[in-house]
Amino acid sequence: MTKQDRYKAVIDYFSEAMPVAETELNYGSPYELLLAVVLSAQCTDKRVNMVTPEFFLTYPHPQDLAKATPQEVFEIIKSISYPNNKSKHLVNLAKKLVEDYSGEVPSTREELMTLPGVGRKTANVICSVIFNQPTMAVDTHVFRVSNRIGLTYRAKTPLQVEIELTKHIPDNLIPKAHHWLILHGRYVCLARKPKCEECGIKDVCRFYSTKQKRASKGDAKRKE
Repeated sequence: MTKQDRYKAVIDYFSEAMPVAETELNYGSPYELLLAVVLSAQCTDKRVNMVTPEFFLTYPHPQDLAKATPQEVFEIIKSISYPNNKSKHLVNLAKKLVEDYSGEVPSTREELMTLPGVGRKTANVICSVIFNQPTMAVDTHVFRVSNRIGLTYRAKTPLQVEIELTKHIPDNLIPKAHHWLILHGRYVCLARKPKCEECGIKDVCRFYSTKQKRASKGDAKRKE
């Protein structure tokens, strides 16, 4: 199977099986999503969604958060991973939003990455989800799943995976494809025990094909 055939099969499957694919982070504005994504680094969306209602209520606008102290923020987000660093990042992020962007979330990756606590992955999420731009955020799920399937199996870094995926997926589908891969990794293609038998794309998956070949060889040896 060629790479083009594999991409087409994967896109066709998810287009039908998951026509609606969205972030599982709860938010009501670009500002709230930006905060939630920063909080979600090395933390589950479920845990973030438990914390953000109080956080958003306490700091409904960047101007409110910019006046807070990291310690005040820490008290609300202390159940999140790395709360000390994230508290500092969030306060400084809000200050920069107010000072440099009039309290509005910028729409370019380059501008977003000037904000404290915002790296390329977070910037790509905002550009994709809020501004519907063809940016691919590569988290652990996207990295694992795309490599396993065989979409990016020679890519060694998140940036290489990002470049490969955006090269072969049509621009208009990239924002949705980001969530296809995340959700597939979260619920089917699990890190330790992937649910291959439940997977709708196993017939085009390199990992599953290799797994089946190894099983066949093992059966053949046992019969000898």
